[in-house]
This record gives sequence, C-alpha cells and structure tokens, in this order.
Amino acid sequence: MNEEMAMALVELKRDEVLEAVRQRAERGEDPVKILEECRRGMGIVGDRFQTGEFYLAEMMLAAEIFKGVVEILNPHMARVRPQKPLGTVVLATLKGDIHDLGKDILATLLRARGFEVHDLGVDVLPAVLVDKVKEVNPDFVGFSALITSAFASMKEASELLVESGLRDRVKLMVGGGVTTPALKDHIGADFQTLDAMEGVTYCVRQNGGRQQ
Repeated sequence: MNEEMAMALVELKRDEVLEAVRQRAERGEDPVKILEECRRGMGIVGDRFQTGEFYLAEMMLAAEIFKGVVEILNPHMARVRPQKPLGTVVLATLKGDIHDLGKDILATLLRARGFEVHDLGVDVLPAVLVDKVKEVNPDFVGFSALITSAFASMKEASELLVESGLRDRVKLMVGGGVTTPALKDHIGADFQTLDAMEGVTYCVRQNGGRQQ
C-alpha cells in the first residue's frame, strides 16, 4: 500500500492529497485502492485524536479532505462496481448523536465494493430507521455512535426490529469509537467493530465472500 498518500492526509496536506487522487484516478488506477489508502490515513488521524495528539480541529479538517477525495473518486467508482449490487445496507447514526464521519467512511467503502447503501444521516429516530428497513428490505442494518447518548436509541431500534418481525431478516451491526462487544450483546447485534474496513469485510463474507 502507498503510505505516502495516507501520510499526506494525516499531515493535512489538502491540495497535495486531492491533486494526487485526481491524477491517479485519471490515469486509470483502481479507485477502490486509492480510497483505501486515504481511509488508512483517516484511521491514523482517528488514533491520534484518541491519544490527544490531534484535536477536534485536525479531525474535522481531515474529514473534509476525505470528503473531497470521495467526490473526486465517485465518478470513477461506477466502472469498477458490479452491475448487480452485492447486497443492501441501511446505515444511521441514531437519536442522541450527530457524528457521521465513521458512518460516512463505511458507506463510501461499501458502495465502492458494490453494495447499495441507504444512509439515513444523523440523529435518526428509531421508528424512522425501522420504516426504512420495511421499505428496502436490506441484508444489513448498521448503527454508528461516537457518544454514549445514542445507546438507548440503538436498543430501542433493535427492539422495534424484533417487534416488527424484521430482526431475523437482517444482520445488525454496530460501530464507532464508544461501541464495545458488551454493547453488541446488550442490543442484540450480530457484529461490532471500531474499524470501517472490518465492517466491509464482514458484509462481504456474510454475502458469500463475493469480494471484487
């Protein structure tokens, strides 16, 4: 893996990163590979934020750079996506939390791998999520959280899925910096992670390992 791209993002070299992404994509390089290099950089940024080496300002700037990367790569993703989606995913940051970076990274990586993703955004009511699950009949439902105030909504949403007879139809995932295996068990989820790429790998494996 090209560590230079990842480290340029870590060093918040916005113009350098975006120009390199643009040039590489136009040369026909695999956009998924480029995206994964930038995701690796975001992972390092997240680690430095957790240890106090980076502050919120650096985290937000890195997130803006990553969003710029996604905007550049999106038109190039179409040529590497399979014609038939590998599966359908509904994602949300539930009521009580407005953080979306981890969720957005997961959504981008899943789309790059060929999944159809319905991203409901942040501060989402559990009932709204359940309505969306009824509408699109997904293979996976993912809850993201960066603060613990969303835990009650996660539990409520999980219980509503059970009450609606939808729970057995989906794999329920939870992710984000404050999530733990204990939370997974508490809400009755199938999978928990702190790493977006692990979430992608889980979805691919659950749908028969049809990795591109």
